[in-house]
Amino acid sequence: MQGSKHLVDGSLLIVEALTRAGADVYIGYPITPANLIYEYARRRFPEFYAAPDEISALQWAAGYAAAGKLPVAATSFPGLALMVESVNMFYMMELPLVLVLVQRLGPSTGSATVGAEGDLLLLRGLLSGGYTLPVFCPADLTDCWTLSAAALDAAANMRSPVILMTSKEMVMTSCSLDLAALPPISPVKGSAGAAEHHSEPYAADEKDVPPFLPVGNSLRRVRLNASTHDRSGLIRDNTPESLANTQRLQKKVLHLMKNYEYFIFDAQDGSDLLLISYGVSALSTRAAAEELRRRSIAVDLLTLQTLLPVPQDVIDRLTHYRKIIIVEENITGALRQVLFGLWRDERIIAIGSIGRPISPSQIIREAGL
Repeated sequence: MQGSKHLVDGSLLIVEALTRAGADVYIGYPITPANLIYEYARRRFPEFYAAPDEISALQWAAGYAAAGKLPVAATSFPGLALMVESVNMFYMMELPLVLVLVQRLGPSTGSATVGAEGDLLLLRGLLSGGYTLPVFCPADLTDCWTLSAAALDAAANMRSPVILMTSKEMVMTSCSLDLAALPPISPVKGSAGAAEHHSEPYAADEKDVPPFLPVGNSLRRVRLNASTHDRSGLIRDNTPESLANTQRLQKKVLHLMKNYEYFIFDAQDGSDLLLISYGVSALSTRAAAEELRRRSIAVDLLTLQTLLPVPQDVIDRLTHYRKIIIVEENITGALRQVLFGLWRDERIIAIGSIGRPISPSQIIREAGL
């Protein structure tokens, strides 16, 4: 990856960014449309393992994470459905993982070669108890580079699974990109450090993150546990200490994700109209905003790159507008439900589609502009 402009796809940038950020091992089971990530990872990662199924992939990844490695996997909805229990296990055991989720048309197996943005609500409810699972979402190829590194950094520093949610067009469509303009990536440091001085594996520091010591170390026994447990890692059903440890997981993510709040806010003076989008729909939404501005219609544009938890700064901005238009490639209004719940207001318009991308002209037409 030397020189300036090249034809690249998001899969290549995601894999390259993750390896430069320090990911140690890719463990995967091939599935369309995540197959390019699987193939690039096979060539590029320091270690690569082809698992016999999605459940095995994440269980193997958990073993690597427990040994102090930073694992990566990629899948699409049918594979994610099989991984749900393992993702919950990563969360409870506080093991780092970057899981790249490439969205495709559903429900069920749907269509493997048709794009969609239909998995956001699934990710919001993936963890039992409604705990927050961090979700990043690239809106262009540069984001595939920067957010992949950020996702690994977040996973390592929070000791948590992190989802990099993307879609078929983002990872399979080749576009021209100036590779020399991409920012450098430094290896992540993670939460390891003073763990040898801690006698309990889940005794958290001031950031609510337990210092990490890998299993098999020569200093002391490490106990990792996916059930409700106390600071020593022993199973405890509902003691004050064990319940406080479980509550800490949510507090940890909400607190530390303030370091990873990514969004692009493009404002115009005097605008009371806001366009919101994410992922592949961001390109069409930006084109629609540019067309409206050519027609002398003032419009603000908000592109979300951190989807969960929604940055508080984003929520605060939503109160200022006469009309909010949310654009995403589904017909259920997933992001609208994340931002506004079941509340209905004529000022909020959801524009979506299935089976085809949303065009700028569709956005302008359906928004009544």
